[in-house]
Amino acid sequence: MKIVLLTLLLCLTTISAHAACTLSVTIQEAITASTSDYLERAEKKALEEKCDSIYVRMNTPGGSLQSTRLIVERILASPIPYLCLITPSGGHAGSAGAIILQACHVNGGLPATNIGAATPILGTGGEMSEDLRKKLINDTVSWMEGVTKIRNRSVEFSRDIVTEAKALSSEEAFKLKALDILPANEQEFLLKAQGRAVKLGEKTEQSVQVGDLQEFSPDLRYKILSFVADPEFAYLLFMGSLGLLYVEITHPGLIAPGVIGGIGLVLSLVAFHKLDVAWGGLALILLGLAFLILEIFVTSFGALGIGGLIALFVGSVFLFDAQTTGYTLPLSLIFAVVGTLAVFFFGAGYFALKTLRHRSQDTDTELQSKDGVVTVVNEDGHSGQIQIMGEIWKFVSEDFLTTGDRVHVTARQGLTLNVKKVK
Repeated sequence: MKIVLLTLLLCLTTISAHAACTLSVTIQEAITASTSDYLERAEKKALEEKCDSIYVRMNTPGGSLQSTRLIVERILASPIPYLCLITPSGGHAGSAGAIILQACHVNGGLPATNIGAATPILGTGGEMSEDLRKKLINDTVSWMEGVTKIRNRSVEFSRDIVTEAKALSSEEAFKLKALDILPANEQEFLLKAQGRAVKLGEKTEQSVQVGDLQEFSPDLRYKILSFVADPEFAYLLFMGSLGLLYVEITHPGLIAPGVIGGIGLVLSLVAFHKLDVAWGGLALILLGLAFLILEIFVTSFGALGIGGLIALFVGSVFLFDAQTTGYTLPLSLIFAVVGTLAVFFFGAGYFALKTLRHRSQDTDTELQSKDGVVTVVNEDGHSGQIQIMGEIWKFVSEDFLTTGDRVHVTARQGLTLNVKKVK
């Protein structure tokens, strides 16, 4: 009897130790690189906590096609099911949100919500060429058809929301089998999701388990990444940071431009990593900056400066691939930034050279106001080394000099001083 009681107690302890839980996340802004990062960390958290499912509240107008692809890939490969609901009432899953919703293992929408309008457009809102538009639409349609077939949902719906920008209410989407559940509230959605058979990766079907909700709210990392991961802002931050570092290089000791520029550069590179930039374009921008810096120190008659500006412009144009990411930088922004940097760099270079010349003139004036002492004399007696102002300089003189003679500086030729003997 005691053995039976101990066994039952052990079973109850094991069951309570592995009580079901569901990680809850909320998407209520545009789909960006920060959203992809947020869901990636949410899934890792769910697996660490041994949760059985992830519940996604969704209310989004759409967003980045590249970030959407990453999110869909993650959901399709997830070892635990994603339960996605359009909420609250009045909300919608537009464009990228509609695509993500079709990838979820179980989806639904509250009353007075809608889904659709997933035709790809440039992230800048500008017009794209007809060829590029056809490529993006055809690619997205074939991708969406594959996703909806995996989930046994309406292929016609997935095609129409891309080719015709079709948008439907949650009630109509439910009738077309684009949504699995049409609940009155969140609790009903989770209750109806419980026990549904879903396919995880390439594995056999598995029943959905819904447990106690554990909230995984957007944190400071998400907010910072949301701020810097906008393509245009990341580009401006990157170019501005390079400008500040340029000031620090040409005016060493200012410190503040170097610190601010360094922090901004790292943040922009983090954003670029999440935005999947073309690293060849980034390399061209850095090469252009190197040419502009060399222009100050190397006599190239403007060749390095012009080459640097060309590299900056071409690198900016190729920084984002519209066909891959769904966005590209507007030419107006690129012209404005490269033009501003041209004025800034050449202006800073001019003042740097002017400062160096003034310093050179100040040094000459100070040297000619002091007397030096001969420390080393060559065999000819007219050249050697002198000590002046605590420094050792080479000298040439028309006078015959010996060690210990006092001399006065008459001129300077680079690192060699013209001197005459003090009588």
